Amino acid sequence: MRALVTGGGGFLGRHLAKALIDRGDDVVVVGRSRYPRVESWGARGVVADLADPGCVHLLTRAMEGVDVVFHTAALPPYFAPREVFWDTNVEGTRRVIAACRSAGVPRLVNTSTPSVTADGRDHENATEADLPIAKQAETPYVETKAIAEQDVADAHSDTLRTVSLRPHLIYGPEEPHMLPRVLARHRAGRLRIIGDGSNKVGLTYIDNAVTAHLAAAEALGSADPACGGHAYFVTDDDPVVLWTWIDQFLTGVGERPLAASISLAMARRAAGTAEGLWTWLPLPGEPPMTRFAATQLATSHWYDLTGARQDLGYRAPVDGITGLTRTIEWFRTHG
Repeated sequence: MRALVTGGGGFLGRHLAKALIDRGDDVVVVGRSRYPRVESWGARGVVADLADPGCVHLLTRAMEGVDVVFHTAALPPYFAPREVFWDTNVEGTRRVIAACRSAGVPRLVNTSTPSVTADGRDHENATEADLPIAKQAETPYVETKAIAEQDVADAHSDTLRTVSLRPHLIYGPEEPHMLPRVLARHRAGRLRIIGDGSNKVGLTYIDNAVTAHLAAAEALGSADPACGGHAYFVTDDDPVVLWTWIDQFLTGVGERPLAASISLAMARRAAGTAEGLWTWLPLPGEPPMTRFAATQLATSHWYDLTGARQDLGYRAPVDGITGLTRTIEWFRTHG
């Protein structure tokens, strides 16, 4: 088939493009710049900024003859003004939808996040029905991703079938966000266990995230897809104790084990103060911690994958132990 991947130079986007190319599909990748590495594999690159209202024409032309669009592009959960997230995550998604309609694309697979259901509580073995989109979002990232997911659901029709996936904390070799930050904070002596360290989370190895996206595209192509207009949690098969997993990663790459801890209440107070300073002064860069991140690091959030298995045919090809081992091996050499 012919596929288009937005955010084709990102961690998930480029692995998805590679998997599509390897199986013989014709691939177009869209991003704010060219991605020579991805293009060297055989993809065609299109430069378009989803935050630019004028990108719809470029997207529509790039989508001509495309069978499925994988919308992985988004502004990640950094500390930034709401309008920055809105322009990319909300308006950018609406532009992708508009271009799909104009070009007659029949299938759209959107990458969302479990964070759209975050409400500060533990989520243990939760299903999609258990966790509606949270009514109040603590960060602009969560707010805008939730709106984008709802827009994709509302766009589902007989002519444009849509589905959203919620992979949780994607990791693996070359992961550019979460693990490099963990390493940097630990090496600077600023990483603390938040809470009692017993909270479980569902992680998603990169190959498993890619597999879920391919499965979703296939499911949307069936005669009467059960997944149409819905969202699905996607993780590895088994949750992990988060801080034990982080400690295994750190010691695996040759760092000292974790030792110090801080309560969630204290972490949120410190994070709130930091957010205020970075907002009102303002200070450059990002605060060392946010209240949302502190809560996510101290609470459990892992999910029942029955929906993805039944409606998408999702099966994780890589188990968590293998995923962590491969990740450690790469970071030991490159991190």
